[in-house]
Amino acid sequence: MSTTQSEIEKSNSSVETVLETNPRGIPKVQFVENVEEFITKSSAPVEVTLGKFQETVAKYKFMEINFLNRKKALELKIPEISKTLSVVEFLVSKQDSDEPMETTFELNDTLWANAKIKSTKTVNLWLGANVMLEYTLQEAKELLENKLDTAQNALKNVLEDLEFLREQVTTMEVNIARVFNWDVKRRRTLKTTSSV
Repeated sequence: MSTTQSEIEKSNSSVETVLETNPRGIPKVQFVENVEEFITKSSAPVEVTLGKFQETVAKYKFMEINFLNRKKALELKIPEISKTLSVVEFLVSKQDSDEPMETTFELNDTLWANAKIKSTKTVNLWLGANVMLEYTLQEAKELLENKLDTAQNALKNVLEDLEFLREQVTTMEVNIARVFNWDVKRRRTLKTTSSV
């Protein structure tokens, strides 16, 4: 991801000045107010400028796809962590009780079983990559709270980044349209002056 961000900065630096970035380093594009002055300063042909703008839009859209995938993964992960945390909190509330708890648990997507379990001081958590570790209930609760907080912050950041990227794509598309329209107008003026 950072390679893409640095590529965007490099491609923008030859055509326009990157003034600022968002908190996670995604560069903000410059709106081209005066197209004629901008093209004159860049000293590149209009076609090259338009190509660089389109390349920048493509890079932003690539980043947007990556962020959308990350958003989808986080939206699946957060409810799962919350559900696990609520189970651990329930076990914490029952850990001093001597009577067994009756519960229904999922064996498969469509298969559930009833069970009686004794109160426990530990719980096993799947960490991913086929790894399961045993934690005390308090450690498990703290771990899950941290993971939930991290995932929620990451989702908030991803949503902010997606909004920022959409703004940058819109700005670049407007820049492309303005430069293209300026070039069409310039060519018409040249054609009329050369034919007169």
